[in-house]
Amino acid sequence: MLTRIDHIGIACENLDATVEFYRATYGFEVFHTEVNEEQGVREAMLKINDTSDGGASYLQLLEPTRADSAVGKWLAKNGEGVHHIAFGTADVDGDSQAIREKGVRVLYDAPRTGSMGSRITFLHPKDCHGVLTELVTAAPHEGTAGPASSSPSTTEH
Repeated sequence: MLTRIDHIGIACENLDATVEFYRATYGFEVFHTEVNEEQGVREAMLKINDTSDGGASYLQLLEPTRADSAVGKWLAKNGEGVHHIAFGTADVDGDSQAIREKGVRVLYDAPRTGSMGSRITFLHPKDCHGVLTELVTAAPHEGTAGPASSSPSTTEH
């Protein structure tokens, strides 16, 4: 069962400048940063608030590290802005299978590793009214639901 909005992914041209905007304008601080070589992004997770299920909600800022990454291609086509929405779940495997059985295309055959060791998968935006949707289960060592990865390895956004 999906329990909350885990994060909203925002594609940006310059991660440092975008982080500074969110810090200076809204007071959001960086909770976590990493580079995901497989997905070709550098990311910063900005914690917005804690949630009643023990997790948190975040903004995930994504800067492509290469033009041929999914985020790089999306950014070239669409410019900066909201890239995807991610919902937290205790069971990414079960929920993605249940959603697949309802006719929604799940982009990964099996969930992959996301930020901070989370498990993630994506739902095809054409099946979700134009919204690239991510499902996230936090890593067990986190103890709470937490932020996830960046973007799928597909160019069909």
